[in-house]
Formats: sequence, C-alpha cells, structure tokens
Amino acid sequence: MKTLMAQLPDSLYRKVEQFATSEHLSIDQIVTVALSAQISAWITKDYLHERAKRGSWEKFQQVLEKVSDIEPEEYDKL
Repeated sequence: MKTLMAQLPDSLYRKVEQFATSEHLSIDQIVTVALSAQISAWITKDYLHERAKRGSWEKFQQVLEKVSDIEPEEYDKL
C-alpha cells in the first residue's frame, strides 16, 4: 500500500472529516472510496467515448425501424 500526501482546502477537509465521523469511517477510507469512484467515472467516460466512435447512427436507425410501433403491455408502462 502506498501513502499519498495531498493538500486540500480547509473547507473540503472539514467536510471530509465531518462525513467520516458521521459514517464511522476513517478519513483514509473516505478519500480512498471517493478517489476510486472518480477514477472509475473517468475510465467509464473514456470507454464510452471510444465505443461511440465505432458506432453508426445509420445502423442504429435501421435497428429502431425493426421495433414495432405498439403500446407496451400494462405491466411494462411507467
């Protein structure tokens, strides 16, 4: 395991500290979870951007044209 030193604005540190206390977690745990979530979001965004480059709007429209234009079953309505 590695140690990371980072400078945070005082206001952010207080929020992290308060949240960690309220959730009965350590500041290290809060920072690790938050950083993991953000990295995951960035990786997902990059993945979706790359997949979108391979997509074809025309092929998407062709698939949609195959869908019948009927009302959904009652159990399937919002």
